[in-house]
Amino acid sequence: MRLWRCRSLHLISLLAFPATSSAIWPFEPKRFSGNALITAGSMGLTDPGRVVAFGDFNGDQFLDVLMLGNDRRTLSVYLWNHEEYAFQRSFTMKHSNDVYNVVPGDFTHSGKLDLLVMSGSWASASLDLSVYPALVDGGLDVKNPFLIDSSSQSQPIPLDLNGDMKIDLLGMTPSSQHSSGDTFQTWKNVWNASQPHSPLFELTDSPFHGTQCTISNPHSNAVVDLDGDCLADVFLVCDNGNGVKYFQIWINNKDNGFSLAHQGSLPSGIQSITFADIDRDGTIDMVFTTCNSVSGSTGVGSNCYINIAFNQQLPLCAASQTPFSKGVRICRPPDNLCVADPGFKFEFSGNSNVFVRFPITALFPDENSPSLLVQDTTFSPSIPISVKLGDANLDGFPDILLVMSTSHGRTPKLIYSVPCARGKAGCDQDGNGKRGWQVATKGVESLDKVKDARGVSFVDIDEDGTLDLMVHRTGDSGEGNVLFVQNNFYYDAFFLKAIVLNGACNNGWCYTPDGGQYHPFGVSYSGASYKYTVLDLSGRRSAAQVGQLPQTSYHALQSPYSFFGLGRTNNYIENLFVGSTIHLETHYINMEGVIPNSKVVILPSANEGEAWKRELFLRPGDWIPWVTVTVVAGTAILAIIVLVLHLNEKREDELERRRASHHINFDAL
Repeated sequence: MRLWRCRSLHLISLLAFPATSSAIWPFEPKRFSGNALITAGSMGLTDPGRVVAFGDFNGDQFLDVLMLGNDRRTLSVYLWNHEEYAFQRSFTMKHSNDVYNVVPGDFTHSGKLDLLVMSGSWASASLDLSVYPALVDGGLDVKNPFLIDSSSQSQPIPLDLNGDMKIDLLGMTPSSQHSSGDTFQTWKNVWNASQPHSPLFELTDSPFHGTQCTISNPHSNAVVDLDGDCLADVFLVCDNGNGVKYFQIWINNKDNGFSLAHQGSLPSGIQSITFADIDRDGTIDMVFTTCNSVSGSTGVGSNCYINIAFNQQLPLCAASQTPFSKGVRICRPPDNLCVADPGFKFEFSGNSNVFVRFPITALFPDENSPSLLVQDTTFSPSIPISVKLGDANLDGFPDILLVMSTSHGRTPKLIYSVPCARGKAGCDQDGNGKRGWQVATKGVESLDKVKDARGVSFVDIDEDGTLDLMVHRTGDSGEGNVLFVQNNFYYDAFFLKAIVLNGACNNGWCYTPDGGQYHPFGVSYSGASYKYTVLDLSGRRSAAQVGQLPQTSYHALQSPYSFFGLGRTNNYIENLFVGSTIHLETHYINMEGVIPNSKVVILPSANEGEAWKRELFLRPGDWIPWVTVTVVAGTAILAIIVLVLHLNEKREDELERRRASHHINFDAL
């Protein structure tokens, strides 16, 4: 009893004096406290300039950044340091001309990121293209860049055209854009590492069969699956020469090239187009802004609208529904999602199940004449700014990040996707529709303080499974050009990250000349596709689709991996379909029972029938320490109960044995 009293007093003293007990607490304290969006500062990016691309340059599975200095020629790679919780400059180089855009990619198939630099003079009719190859021991070979045939001012896009998992380019040359025949040109990747002085690209005609258009400048071209077969198609924004824009959708037929599936006019005043599965039905939708006019000096659009064109495709089969009716496919079963729907389409008018359009003023009714920043005029030529899409609250539905402009300045705004209800933007007067939209107002003081924003994007700082925010600033406030905002809200939901690699080093270890080795973890490519099904807490099944790096032009600032919220679920991911651009009979796999809160790395095989390699990396949540404490405490309590019962039982047995030993058998006398 005396020993127990001493231990009790000791426990009380630990609770009363937490500073003393912190020394034995095994879990690190949180870096950020508070259920809000919290200012995290520049995170080491203190040099003047702007972030032009994201990538994993050292293969450590942490996101790094590439910055362009204010001189428009200095490029710096900043690597993320997990221990210091900041970016640290690793490599700096200076290009010979003004840089317009930079695309990281493994063009030499070495398992490391090279840099495609688009540069030149705005007065010129062409863009100079250069590729700086990565060195195996780190950095870039700035002395021996690959000089590539120039393109037109419309920036080319990277994609895999022939199914060999090598990055090709699609665009126009100064001569082809005025051609009466085929305007598209292909920079075919012909790199051969075993051949000395091998060329990197060969300029050829493109495998696009149909009437080709003149690609707009700027454009919102994308490499994303639009017909639902988990094989990336090509979306192009075209210009008829009179400033009127229209679109073309080219379907990927593998070895038979690309065929024109849809062509149609785009709404007047259209700005940039972004792609995501807005309504969580397993298809990729279009989100874009339209404005009546745009100021050439400020880049601010007036009378702007947010538009959502839903992809009309085969739906997910209900629990008791069969995929076919009278021999015609009417839905996709959950275990077979990668089925092409040749009847898919987009419409820019109609009911709320087809097309939704609502003004910016519907989101900010209390603001005086709110406008939308659609161009960054601090860069020359101006950079088109699209609304950024990402699942900030992990509910499975992408949210919107944009820059609102008022007389008080330019402020980033986070717009949540919410269920439709009366009075919500994006819903009709009766509160019906697919999704509503609501501005985040609680815990966003760090965003409201910014008055000089010139661009925004989602980024997962430290790969902790929440989408944080990065804000580009003009620097007029004296607080630097880059601001990071930590998303520290608590969400009772799960996430998943996934990345498909490009098959470099035969999907194994890459080796250096001195005998070192490294994993090709940082070399994602445009065109991978993901579809998954998940059950919510009520047992309802839903499907969603996510593309990998669909857009890279005009500082798109998209991460090399795909991030998607799963919402609240008490189960594994039922089916995760992963599609690639390989020209095999089966270009995708189905992974069953994937654990949430993890990152999946997929290494496709280029050989028919050969299994794809998969690696799963778990990311424990913040609640894991408390679960551990609860399990240990529960186990200890149960052990004490069992011990007490055991001692009581042993004492009863001893008493019974003693009574039996004193018992006299009178019948034996």
